[in-house]
Amino acid sequence: MPRAQKGTAILFEGQMRPSFVVEAARAARAARADDYRLILIDCDDATRTHRLSAGRGQPELADANMMNGAAYLRREAQTSGLEILDTSHLSLKQSADTVLKYLLD
Repeated sequence: MPRAQKGTAILFEGQMRPSFVVEAARAARAARADDYRLILIDCDDATRTHRLSAGRGQPELADANMMNGAAYLRREAQTSGLEILDTSHLSLKQSADTVLKYLLD
């Protein structure tokens, strides 16, 4: 029996359009895999720029394409009524702890 059917929480992490996940979940209903919680993990652009520049040493990634992509995902999540975890003022540990709480609820 797959782990998901035993009630074990499984985290799928990645950057994707929420609508793709919702559509995949609809298709998975036949496999009884439709019990999911979709959360956009987000931060404001200033925080994103700081994290990419200072934290990761990749300031070139903090460009208009990155900010536009993040804004697009945020709008799609808001329009769809999805949860958004704003990590702008959270440490990495606080953010991870919050995601862990989501998994255990």
